[in-house]
Amino acid sequence: MAMSPIPAQSMFRPLRAVRSLADVEAIESRPMAGLITAQTVYDLFCNSAREHGQGRALSFLPQAGSVDDARHLSYAELLGKIRQTANALHALGMGASDTVAILLPGCMEYHFALWGGEAAGIVQPINPLLSAEKISALMRTTGARFLIAWADEDDAGIRDKVASLDADLAHVLWVSHEGRVPQGDGQRWPASDLHAALATQPSDRLVSGRQPQAGDVAAYFHTGGTTGAPKIAVQTHGAQVYTAWASVQMQGLNTADRTINGYPLFHVAGVLPGSLACFSAGAHVIIPTTGLFRNKAVIAGFWRMAAQWKPTLMSAVPTVLAALVEVPLQGADVSSIRYFRTGAAPLSPEVAARFKAHSGFHVHESLGMTEMTGISTITPPGLHAAAGHVGLRLPFARLAVRRMGPDCRPSGQEAAPGETGMVVFQSPNLFSGYLGGIEPSSYLTDDGWLITGDLGSVGDDGLLRLRGRSKDVIIRSGHNIDPQVIEQALERHPAVKACAAVGAPDAYAGEVPVAFVALHPGAQADETELLAFAAAGVDEAPARPRYVRIIDALPTTNVGKVYKPRLRSMAAEIYARTLVAQAHERMGLPLPPADSTTYAEGEGFVLRPARAADRSPWEQGAQALAFTGEPVRIEDAA
Repeated sequence: MAMSPIPAQSMFRPLRAVRSLADVEAIESRPMAGLITAQTVYDLFCNSAREHGQGRALSFLPQAGSVDDARHLSYAELLGKIRQTANALHALGMGASDTVAILLPGCMEYHFALWGGEAAGIVQPINPLLSAEKISALMRTTGARFLIAWADEDDAGIRDKVASLDADLAHVLWVSHEGRVPQGDGQRWPASDLHAALATQPSDRLVSGRQPQAGDVAAYFHTGGTTGAPKIAVQTHGAQVYTAWASVQMQGLNTADRTINGYPLFHVAGVLPGSLACFSAGAHVIIPTTGLFRNKAVIAGFWRMAAQWKPTLMSAVPTVLAALVEVPLQGADVSSIRYFRTGAAPLSPEVAARFKAHSGFHVHESLGMTEMTGISTITPPGLHAAAGHVGLRLPFARLAVRRMGPDCRPSGQEAAPGETGMVVFQSPNLFSGYLGGIEPSSYLTDDGWLITGDLGSVGDDGLLRLRGRSKDVIIRSGHNIDPQVIEQALERHPAVKACAAVGAPDAYAGEVPVAFVALHPGAQADETELLAFAAAGVDEAPARPRYVRIIDALPTTNVGKVYKPRLRSMAAEIYARTLVAQAHERMGLPLPPADSTTYAEGEGFVLRPARAADRSPWEQGAQALAFTGEPVRIEDAA
């Protein structure tokens, strides 16, 4: 199949430097249809191969300090691998409506699978850290008949999980860097070596002759980050192309750019703004080992790696930024970096300040969602907004903050500048809904805006400031954790009557999950036992609670619903007590009372301001650390 016609002046070049909302609006002075002419992601790669054929597109570092043993692909070579992968899948019987699931660590082959899979049909990247049971459920929901999986040993145990999948597969394509592709008749499904399969396919065309359109489904991404009970979001080719184009415009991406992408490649952040946007602009993407930023050696050697490979732009979640602060630069020349961005989790002012003091880089925040095909707002280079401000809307996208209605949903009334409300979006990269019969009314307003669940405000300058979340999801270092995973695990303990999990403040991760439990009358259990029980019952390590607290009864409203804000307040005060106790120890002062409490218990309650006279100096100190607003006291409503 010939390359799709693309105008000589590529669409994937910055139209102007974006520094303000006025610059975004200036881009919008031309019709979007004339600016974005590519229909599909395959068109995008054809364009990049035409414009940057021998330019370096992709590198893989087998070890954190790799230089001489690094593997490289040019744009022409990458397009060839994408075509060969699509052709191999087509030869196995994959059609345009079929799905290929991907279970791989960080590697070049992930990009063959992603973009070749989209050229052949639909791709489904899956978090390999999930249990085999959850992976099976995700694959059954999409009807995935093909799988590209890792054959070598890794900490996720992918090979063993594949062996125990409950799935109806037509074929498995194995990837191995160590010659460990399973052989023989003992396999459950027909299987072969991906590289051997690619070697039999042409690299100059798509054998199928397929010509996908912008509205065709490209990918199924599961939400929930890396933990929880995820939903499956549907993304089209057009939405992914728009995300790439808008990311180029907002960040000024160009052929001189180079990035070390340590995000997981089952996550939209690593796949779309982290990779596809760079590929569209002719930039160079570097994969730092199969472990990515989860590899401790990558973190320990990051500044040396940056000095060697000279990235111009970087992106990492706040947890990684906090870890990098602990790594001395030791004279490493990292002056090549022009732009450092973060997202996926809240960036605390403390981490932002520490990172800048350590490295010299201001961190630019962004907001992204699977439902927005990876990116919603971006703080562009040169705009040094305060922590908590996540940037400007994208060109041709619409951002609004709406006042909340009596049903706790956003109303049709827009909030005033600076007023807090529910953040909603309309955008060309809005996803096409969830699989599994989830009603659009649960995530869209009546007039079709995406309900993010985030509370925020927009100033006169167009910058979005996040103020909190309306959802109960716990975000730990960019990992979205469903509290029900913890609650259901603990409620399986015979002594536990009820459990509620919430996020507790944490200087490193932003939030960590913690659990509060009430025991059955007469039942016996201690918190250490329950913590171990929870760890055994929760699949993913990031979702395991930091601690478990036993209380007499979970706080409830007058209709019997667990009132989680009360528990979050308790968790915040426990965190504050810890900080104050540590400060007392450092200063050699007596430790505060161990069992002091700021709140009275009560199943029915109202919130009233707490009088300072009701609180000891220790309690007042804890309150000051735990809360930014007026302290409150929970009292009996009767």
